[in-house]
Amino acid sequence: MPSEELSQDALARLAAVIESRKPGQGGDPSASYVARLLHKGPDAFLKKIGEEATEVVMAAKDASAGGDASKIVNEVADLWFHTMIALAHYNLSPADVIAELARREGTSGIEEKALRKLGAREADEARG
Repeated sequence: MPSEELSQDALARLAAVIESRKPGQGGDPSASYVARLLHKGPDAFLKKIGEEATEVVMAAKDASAGGDASKIVNEVADLWFHTMIALAHYNLSPADVIAELARREGTSGIEEKALRKLGAREADEARG
């Protein structure tokens, strides 16, 4: 089985566990870290996303200075995990992110950014 399928399966399994921890699904904040973050609301998990993103940056800077590059993987895993909690809160899934990345495939980053700016400008003009 190709590693892409394995990673999508792993993300889907983790997403299902996170979904099961939502307050509406019976998630118990006293027994589950995910349920506790979801119960506390966006401020709690968004703060964790910010912390984890900073830790990714710090691990990468350390690796650039001769440190252990594998620590980047650990920090990115933490970041992905917490962003998956945010996705679940907003009724989104890793599959939605994968679909968006697939949509962007073959489009240059410069072109994608220009298209987003154009769309925002057109939306502003339409509002008045």
